[in-house]
Amino acid sequence: MAPVVRWLLRSGVQYGAFAAALKTVFLEVASEELQRSGKKTTDSAVSVLSGLHRKDVRAISATSHEPELKSVSLASQVFTRWLTGARYRDATGKPRSLPRLGERRSFETLAREVSTDVHPRTVLDELVRLGLVRLRGEMVELNAKSFVPSSDQSELAALFAANAGDHLAAAVHNLTTTQPRFLEQSVFADGLSDQSTKELHEIARALWGKAFERMVAEATKRCKADSDAPNPNRMRFGVYYYDEPQGESGTGEP
Repeated sequence: MAPVVRWLLRSGVQYGAFAAALKTVFLEVASEELQRSGKKTTDSAVSVLSGLHRKDVRAISATSHEPELKSVSLASQVFTRWLTGARYRDATGKPRSLPRLGERRSFETLAREVSTDVHPRTVLDELVRLGLVRLRGEMVELNAKSFVPSSDQSELAALFAANAGDHLAAAVHNLTTTQPRFLEQSVFADGLSDQSTKELHEIARALWGKAFERMVAEATKRCKADSDAPNPNRMRFGVYYYDEPQGESGTGEP
């Protein structure tokens, strides 16, 4: 939890506010656990399982609502298709600069391929706002190689929550159930120089680039094939890299 606390403190969130917010999370997850085990979800049962006082359970239940499931943002979908779609890359495999408008291989057609519900100009404005693309006259150019918004803290926080949440969910599943395990592994090394960690970081980025393209292609193919699936599932596949001087505390590593 130390990295999370560091992020909270740097964002001006102190213990009291965080603890208050956690009450809702404990209530929601305790209710889910009771339902999963086939037990009746009462205020008393939730209180006993979660450790929340019954008055807190009643107060939160009275004001809570079903959490909304946020899908991958349209901007992210358009950005990813631009990076991986064969018709939007040149002979060397690099994403092309695209004319803003046009009926063939333009940003307009790219955005329309992903969604016809939102005007392409709105999507373009959002990508520009996030610092992921830039306009040069009537041409649109990519600013980044991956969807990591440079200026929108709420978008960055949403990405962090989604990625870290699913990573933790995979690990907790493996720790607490006897069902087939999810992939959840890492490589660890110490005694490295600054230069070595920099080079390993670049290797990690290159490996991710290949895995990213393959997974997007396979997932896209399967999404199309499974468009009529009666009980659809979702998935997330990710990778991370981190290094620091040996002996620093708070990372949770041995």
